[in-house]
Amino acid sequence: MSEDKAVTSEDKGVDVPAQRSAGHGAPAGDTASREVLLKVTGLQKHFPIKKGLLQRNAGAVKAVDGIDFEVRSGETLGVVGESGCGKSTMGRLITRLLEPTAGKIEFEGKDITHLGVGGMRPMRRDMQMIFQDPYSSLNPRHTIGTIVGAPFKLQGVTPDGGVKKEVQRLLEVVGLNPEHYNRYPHEFSGGQRQRIGIARALALNPKLVVADEPVSALDVSIQAQVVNLLDDLQSELGLTYVIIAHDLSVVRHVSDRIAVMYLGKIVELADRESLYKAPMHPYTKALLSAVPIPDPKRRSAKSERILLKGDVPSPISPPSGCRFHTRCWKATEVCKTQEPPLAALKTGHQVACHHPENAPDQVPGETVTAAAREAIEIVEVRKPSADEPEAAEPAADGTASTDTPEDNPKE
Repeated sequence: MSEDKAVTSEDKGVDVPAQRSAGHGAPAGDTASREVLLKVTGLQKHFPIKKGLLQRNAGAVKAVDGIDFEVRSGETLGVVGESGCGKSTMGRLITRLLEPTAGKIEFEGKDITHLGVGGMRPMRRDMQMIFQDPYSSLNPRHTIGTIVGAPFKLQGVTPDGGVKKEVQRLLEVVGLNPEHYNRYPHEFSGGQRQRIGIARALALNPKLVVADEPVSALDVSIQAQVVNLLDDLQSELGLTYVIIAHDLSVVRHVSDRIAVMYLGKIVELADRESLYKAPMHPYTKALLSAVPIPDPKRRSAKSERILLKGDVPSPISPPSGCRFHTRCWKATEVCKTQEPPLAALKTGHQVACHHPENAPDQVPGETVTAAAREAIEIVEVRKPSADEPEAAEPAADGTASTDTPEDNPKE
């Protein structure tokens, strides 16, 4: 079935209750003044490795190894990093789908770190998750009405007008036809299935929604529609998002603040503008250098791409000191022995690095190691010649996009 164009609740005239004031796109000062909804301190998750007939413990995979951050009401925190850095595990930890090894998780000031199933059940109304794969996250044996209506049954909630009427309203809110109530997941495209997952997550009017790579499994032409839908729903319902992704352009579009993870640690945490304009951690700089610029008018703004040599170290036995020192071109002896703390080097910008970019050196006088000089390869990006046509990049709907950074406040 072909994917319909995203329809917001405002476009269709759907009556959506204004539960909380929207926070996305608010100035940094306004966001900072909001109350803390989620606070994570020293969070760890180690998966034990069992070997032998007696299943003895032979080590552990340190998927998340001590992270700290806060999420304020109404804001969007984006979490980025390459595959295997612990992003998805972190998302499942803060929603308590996984039991933490250590650390503390506070939701609205209440410690939920080790709450059991019974203790977490009432909390599920305020904390929901959108899963990465829209094909495996929906039960193929259940109708859409049963899937979206499941939260009401599990929580013992009877909405006004009945479950069916509320489910049909939710389907309309996410841009689907309410008449699809009795259809099955296999009758929908990937983008439509992801909207069904979003409708299920919104059923109980949650305060916090954790979206685990909500568009990575979708076609590029559909990704923009789902991202815009999430943005519209936040404006309508005042939601708070933690969006996990590996696509830096998606994160830039939707996030107020961004956390960069590497090998189970947060290495940089800053607001969107600061991170993209002046990244401080070398790993963040390498990530941003790999972002393609589709608009020919703007390609001349970037002249080099950083290629990190070697593989990501194993989370079973991470390097000592700074975990990025094995691939960092600024690594010194202190990076091998001392782990840099996540510290605020300027207002609202935290970084864990002894030798940050765009900031004073925290350990001056150290000599860069010989291995660090060979850690990266700089590739020059070809600039367009003067006689090249400056045609605009086609947008997702097939039309030419003429937006500039000044025209689009999100950029």
